[in-house]
Amino acid sequence: MKTRTILCLISILALFACSKNKDTAAPAPTEATASAANAPIQEHPMIPADTSPPPAFDENRAMQYVKEIVAFGPRPIGSENHKKVENYILSHLKGDQVENDIFSIDTSEGKFPVHNIIARFPGKRDGIIVIASHYDTNYWLRNINYVGANDGASSSALLLEIANQLRGKPNDGYSVWLLWDDAEESMKPEWDDNESLYGVRHLAEKWQADGTLKKMQAFILEDMIGDADLDIDRDSQSTPWLEDLIYAAASRLGFQSHFFARTIPVTDDHIPFVQRGVPSADLIDFTYGYNNVFWHTDQDTVDKLSPKSLEIVGKVTLETVRLLDKR
Repeated sequence: MKTRTILCLISILALFACSKNKDTAAPAPTEATASAANAPIQEHPMIPADTSPPPAFDENRAMQYVKEIVAFGPRPIGSENHKKVENYILSHLKGDQVENDIFSIDTSEGKFPVHNIIARFPGKRDGIIVIASHYDTNYWLRNINYVGANDGASSSALLLEIANQLRGKPNDGYSVWLLWDDAEESMKPEWDDNESLYGVRHLAEKWQADGTLKKMQAFILEDMIGDADLDIDRDSQSTPWLEDLIYAAASRLGFQSHFFARTIPVTDDHIPFVQRGVPSADLIDFTYGYNNVFWHTDQDTVDKLSPKSLEIVGKVTLETVRLLDKR
């Protein structure tokens, strides 16, 4: 999963290279956020002054969703557990406008079914904001009890809680589509761009053909966002103004110290949309344990996560949606 350039994190030479690529134009967060949830809303140069309250988000309920997804065990495509997680997500979307985008893929490991799940929450403005997360786990780690608590479960649970916050509420802004995309992980032991990101590549092509892409105001990807030591990286392949808006949202809520201290390139679910000109951003914490020791190992477990991290990313995402509506 993710670009192989990220492997610079596990070698001294590449760590140096990453440091040379830091975006010095982005302000490094410095303020502590121990009491950020109760801090007053802060003004930011990118945001018109207003008195809107911070968005609601139930981090404990989101954390419970994480635990329930992880309890299914490894969920690579084609597995029984994968199907169980599909049904679990759909069970929480009953009554919502849901599209099941189902197709099959031929890979070096055989033929597999793929199931993208899209929940639509209509708005009054003409436009769409997509918030996405993959829910599968790595196919090559299926036999080591790799449950992907952070890598897939945390972001998928986050979207379920965002759905709770959107459901049944009037929306004068853009429509919000929540996407649980499938077959994100590579079918090769090492990342292979041609054998990964199947779900989003399919949707990007489909939405380009039917005109949906022209209506998309933003594509916001959530990935590996539950780490108890939360440090969201700034992705140099994402759309700069949208990343700036996310940082403005984090600053307004007092969470800026968790965002964009480092800039790195990330190949992730957003790339097919970046390539087609859709404003896109990847919210990802790629320092999951020292030198990423928990990523793609059987140590990616719930005890490494924090409800507070889910709250921070959830509220910043919802605040970013509000700011997009105000642009």
